[in-house]
Amino acid sequence: MGIIICIIIVVLLLVLWIISVYNGLVKSRMKTTNAWSQIDVQLQRRFDLIPNLVETVKGYMKHEEETFTKIAELRTAWANTTTVKEKAELDTQLSSTLKTIMSVSENYPELKANQNFSELQEELRSTENKISFSRQFYNDSATLYNTKLQVVPSNIIASMFNFKPADLFEAESDEARKNVKVNFDK
Repeated sequence: MGIIICIIIVVLLLVLWIISVYNGLVKSRMKTTNAWSQIDVQLQRRFDLIPNLVETVKGYMKHEEETFTKIAELRTAWANTTTVKEKAELDTQLSSTLKTIMSVSENYPELKANQNFSELQEELRSTENKISFSRQFYNDSATLYNTKLQVVPSNIIASMFNFKPADLFEAESDEARKNVKVNFDK
């Protein structure tokens, strides 16, 4: 009778441990999902601000039609993306294009003095800071979650319940990490 009670206690403790590890993995996955949602919200906010910025800048920068076309294409592509990797690629391209607009605006004193442009520029700057923070938080959450998927003993439970690793948000290429070069010699 004593051995049966010991077996029951061991089995019960094992079941409680599995439940605890499983719940920890689910919580980490949900935190990572929430962190991605925060990035997505900020990226959408940036995309919503861009048409106002473009319209303000258009009158001053007639020769930058290529930049405006690129922004329109990126906004259209944004609606069709679903994965972290796709959105990261678009984000990198859009950041580069926005840097071009901000750099070009330096050559237009009337534009820099325009209150609308200044307010939009400040809104975008604030949004970029929020995006940067959100990316960092997401990557921290995803790294913690991915680590739980790989360390013993939670990796056993993760493989039993088919937990998948989260993608990290990162710059796609060395080119994306460089400063934008603006050339007016057209």
